Amino acid sequence: MEGVVYKSTGSWYSVKDADGRWWKARLKGTFKQNGLTSTNPIAVGDHVSIEPENEGEDTATITAIHDRENHINRLSPKGRHQQHIVAANVDQSLLIATLRDPRTSTGFLDRFLVTCELYHVPAILLFNKADLYGDKEWDLFAELEAIYSEIGYVVKLISLVEGKGVDEVQQLLLGKTTLVSGHSGVGKSSFINAVLGTAIKTQDVSGWSGKGQHTTTFAEMYDLPAGGAIIDTPGLKEFGLVNVKKAELSGYFPEMRARLNDCQFNNCLHLNEPGCAIKEAVRNGEISEERYVNYATILDTIDEKNY
Repeated sequence: MEGVVYKSTGSWYSVKDADGRWWKARLKGTFKQNGLTSTNPIAVGDHVSIEPENEGEDTATITAIHDRENHINRLSPKGRHQQHIVAANVDQSLLIATLRDPRTSTGFLDRFLVTCELYHVPAILLFNKADLYGDKEWDLFAELEAIYSEIGYVVKLISLVEGKGVDEVQQLLLGKTTLVSGHSGVGKSSFINAVLGTAIKTQDVSGWSGKGQHTTTFAEMYDLPAGGAIIDTPGLKEFGLVNVKKAELSGYFPEMRARLNDCQFNNCLHLNEPGCAIKEAVRNGEISEERYVNYATILDTIDEKNY
């Protein structure tokens, strides 16, 4: 019997089979020792084989994980040198960001986008809370929209409070499995409520810190009424990269990737090397200076001893 993992709670998994029946499933005892290097051998979105444990009950044993089309990893919260599979078999990712209450840094955006590029997952940037924007935020949004749209990313603006822009975003979700992510407090749960037409748990932004409170403890997938599915992930405070080497990082910035062959040296890291086409493009305004600074910051955090 085959099914898809919809939720993981650490040791038990909610699995939906081809007939739409739900199973409470767990791994075989020896399965965790199968050479997997992540902290979670099974992720939401995985296609698995299951065997019912007792006739007439809804418990089952997961006997195999099918080959993944793709997956997205991040550094595990449990350890600096471990990785955690956020989700598997996704068609696209949607990162919800805000320009105030709380403000999402471009550094966080770029780390997320690098991960999506690494795993060949198309990314959508969705800016929420447009109802709170003043002149400063509108100017910043226009700047960010220009930067990210020009390099090939879909950029959308919504106000969940006013219900503006949601229908347009829903069209992007039809028939696809979409990973939904973002800092706590950006309106992720409210967005999911809006596209599902139902309510899941939400919490307000913490007044004392200005940062959102975590509302989702484990990743969970939901079927969309009009077709497709979304995978809700826990609110991320940071997005730690894994499996990225310093020499490869610039290849995950589309605007840099297009110019790599123009650098004087094949192993150029685009920092202090002569004849660097990337730095020349930054000086000419062809590459965003902020994106370049974020690149250099990410480069500095990569610890290749882990790989």
